[in-house]
Amino acid sequence: MRVDNKVDDKDKIEVSTKRIKYLKLMSKFAVLTCTLMYISYIPQIISNLSGNPVSPLQPAVAMVNATLWVGYGWCKTYKDWPVIISNFPGIIFGLVTLVTVYIH
Repeated sequence: MRVDNKVDDKDKIEVSTKRIKYLKLMSKFAVLTCTLMYISYIPQIISNLSGNPVSPLQPAVAMVNATLWVGYGWCKTYKDWPVIISNFPGIIFGLVTLVTVYIH
């Protein structure tokens, strides 16, 4: 049984270039869709500023979730930039939505 976290050459699995290209494409698409998900808070922000506040629960939970994912991506051995980049807007838009609920 191994106790350390070291990876021996015999434990490494070679990844095909086709799979690497697929994963890069998927990560770009995931970054785009995740960013669009958080940008979709703009109508809620407008509603809040127009005097029709939305529930603060969903943007608050989304902001916490995005913060945890950004922290996870940042703290990995190698920074997981797709996770960081795609969730960072969630912190901003979740916070702005949450703040505008209370300052309408």
